Amino acid sequence: MALQAVAGSKIYIGTRVAPKGTVALSDFTAQESEWTEIKGWTQSGSLGDTQNLISQDFIDENRTRQIKGTRVGASMENTFAPMPSDPGQMKFIAAIDSCSPYAFKVEWGAGCASEGEVTISVANPGIVTWPDGHGLEAGSPVMFTPTGGDLPTGLLPDTVYYVVEPITPTTFAVAATPGGAAIETTVAATATSITATAQPAGSTDLFFGLAMPGAKQGGAANTPLLRTWSIQVDSNIVEI
Repeated sequence: MALQAVAGSKIYIGTRVAPKGTVALSDFTAQESEWTEIKGWTQSGSLGDTQNLISQDFIDENRTRQIKGTRVGASMENTFAPMPSDPGQMKFIAAIDSCSPYAFKVEWGAGCASEGEVTISVANPGIVTWPDGHGLEAGSPVMFTPTGGDLPTGLLPDTVYYVVEPITPTTFAVAATPGGAAIETTVAATATSITATAQPAGSTDLFFGLAMPGAKQGGAANTPLLRTWSIQVDSNIVEI
């Protein structure tokens, strides 16, 4: 298992969503064009479920027995440098005033994402060739950005796809969902170049949560003014 850096990570807020305790990747498809990065992130909180315990005292055993109860999303307490004009912070403030949950995304180590120029064949499936090697595995999310034209028919720019077989050190196919059917390309790209940006599998977390208010933190003269904002996770976490 490779170590993963926290430095370079990015946190995004999407739109208001209907409350839902169990979410899937498909619940975030419509968010692809809605994500806004919350800038000024200085400290990440813990992200994951906790689980309630149900206990009962037994006289005859002289012991308190326990069973697992319901799962509950923990509060992700994040610290930010106040940036009043940042669109992400403005959107979070609006979410605090809302009673509804919002979609959130965390890209861990996004500053170390792989990026390179690729070609994409017209075939079934279309094969992405990353000449100097991609270092990706099945399930890794990847996006393609064309310059001076379009991608091959079957693929959309700046849309998240997922690496699937066939995979070699320098090539792979992509699907619309992790482990899904490889996408066929039917018309050649008109772009003069195509840039691929990819993250390792499991490095992106998606979830629904409630934006919670928090206090500003001051201190001594050389202490920066920071703000604590927490996200109360209200769903399971989808890892991609």
